[in-house]
Amino acid sequence: MIPVKYSSYVFSFFMSLLMSGIMSLVISAFNVGLVDHLVAIWLKAWLFAFAVALPTIIMVTPLVRKLVALLVCDGKQS
Repeated sequence: MIPVKYSSYVFSFFMSLLMSGIMSLVISAFNVGLVDHLVAIWLKAWLFAFAVALPTIIMVTPLVRKLVALLVCDGKQS
């Protein structure tokens, strides 16, 4: 098992894997239609998208956490 201290990286890995996969499939299907070789087109796009998504998620996560903290109230303030 992976130690808990690496949980943010594991989260980033799975988030980028799933989001890049879903988005690349949708965008590929939208651009070329439901063609016979859609799976090959999608897998190529997914590989590229994942290579961009993983470092992006790791880099922007601290900023996103700060933005969420500014916008979300814990209910304890009047």
